[in-house]
Amino acid sequence: MKVLVWIAEATWPSCVDTVSELFPDADVRLLATVPTDVVAQTAGARIGLWGRGTSGNPASSVTELAQTAARDRLAAAEARLGRPAEQEVRSGRPERDVTAAAAEVDVLVLARDGDLSRLGPRSLDKHTRFVVDHAPCRVVLVWPGVAPGLASIPPPPD
Repeated sequence: MKVLVWIAEATWPSCVDTVSELFPDADVRLLATVPTDVVAQTAGARIGLWGRGTSGNPASSVTELAQTAARDRLAAAEARLGRPAEQEVRSGRPERDVTAAAAEVDVLVLARDGDLSRLGPRSLDKHTRFVVDHAPCRVVLVWPGVAPGLASIPPPPD
C-alpha cells in the first residue's frame, strides 16, 4: 500500500502519528508544498512599499527560504515516522499539487486546518477542502489535536 502524507506546516505531526498507527507497513511518501502565490506577493509588496527603483528582488530569497523550510519539515517528519520515506517538495498551488500527487497512491493523509474549535465544515481551509473534495484516492482526515466534542455542533433548526 502506498500512503501520501501532506506535510503542512502546522499540522504535520498529527498526520505522521496517524500513519504510524494506521499504516505501519505502508510505503510512505511525504509531500510538502511551497505556494508560488506567496512568492509573487512578496515581490509585489516590495515594489509597492519601496518603489521600482530599489535593487534586489526578495522573491528568490523567499523561494529559497520556503524550499529550505519545506525540506526541514520533511526531514523532521521522516525522523518522527521512524522509518525511511520518500520525500518531495512541490511548488505551485498547494491544492493542485497535493491532488495530483494523490493520483499515484492508495491513501492520502491530511489534517484539518481551519476552525478547530468546533466540529463542522469550517474546520477545513479552502486548500484542504479542495483536496478532500477532489482527491482521486481514499482520504484519511486527521484532527491535529483533540477533536472538539459533539456539543460544538450547532443545535438543529426548529
